[in-house]
Amino acid sequence: MAAPVVLVAVPAALRPQFFADGDERRLAEAAERLGGALAVTESLGDALTQLDLAAVRVLVVAWGVPPLDADLLDRLPMLAVVAHCGASIRPFATPELFARRVLVTQAGAAMARSVAEVSLAFTLALLHRLPRFDHALHAGAEWEAAESAPVQHELLDAPIGVVGASRTGRAYLGLLGALGARPLLADPTIDAGEALALGAELVTLDTLLASSRIVALHAPSLPETDRMIGARELALMPDGAGLVNTARSWLVDEDALLAELRSGRLDAAIDVFDDEPLPVDSPFRTLPNALLVPHKAAGTREGRLRQGATVVDEVERYAAGRPLEHAVSEQDLERMA
Repeated sequence: MAAPVVLVAVPAALRPQFFADGDERRLAEAAERLGGALAVTESLGDALTQLDLAAVRVLVVAWGVPPLDADLLDRLPMLAVVAHCGASIRPFATPELFARRVLVTQAGAAMARSVAEVSLAFTLALLHRLPRFDHALHAGAEWEAAESAPVQHELLDAPIGVVGASRTGRAYLGLLGALGARPLLADPTIDAGEALALGAELVTLDTLLASSRIVALHAPSLPETDRMIGARELALMPDGAGLVNTARSWLVDEDALLAELRSGRLDAAIDVFDDEPLPVDSPFRTLPNALLVPHKAAGTREGRLRQGATVVDEVERYAAGRPLEHAVSEQDLERMA
């Protein structure tokens, strides 16, 4: 049997989520073009103990892969590409990986639609006060008490603030436009013409916060975005407004947000938290005006399969000698949660 040149180190429980029928065949054909075979293992650790990895040129991974440090890379002397089925490579990408000129690619683009749809669902839920109603009825409130909530709103012509024209932010803007919202966009990396092409009006962050019925965060993790939404920024939001965060907890001062939610002045829908798993005694869990999801915005069947297809496509590109479309650099690490 030929030595493995493409190694898929993805747990068996995750493989059906990422890979459709025919994907393993495509990977095997790519391995053949590279002059070797495909190997599939439960983990990189299993591969290190069970296989000769001297010829491996492509490593396909998912979550849970250990840091690819010098000791591990010495076991993979021919490694040229690491293809990650998820988005952030920060848990395993080391300076040594880039120093050895290994190409790193990931499937973040495939997750944009799923996260954008959850962001839209959050937006609609907050506009219509669904978390408050649901919490009241589950808590056994009397009907008249359960009906009590701030004014409900439609999405049509509503001013919706979008912070960040990321891949997910752009997908979210497309959904807002299709449903007749009036998007505002804050992003220092684009100009007014680019914003207009995305269907949004470019404004400053302060203007966006003060003018939006819902503020949805889609900004990257950068030093300048660390806690960019703090007590001052939240105070700019109108009474009854809502904050949607499907991006990164990094962007929000959680203590300041908790203070606003406890006052009842704002609502929030949150998929990402500073502490994950969210502690069972987290005060967020008790709030009737907070809609909480356990970091599952990207967890759709369709999105997972797009992630796997993205990775398989990248492996095929490499095997054919073509440039990768989703490669990330060491400098991109600071943008990843």
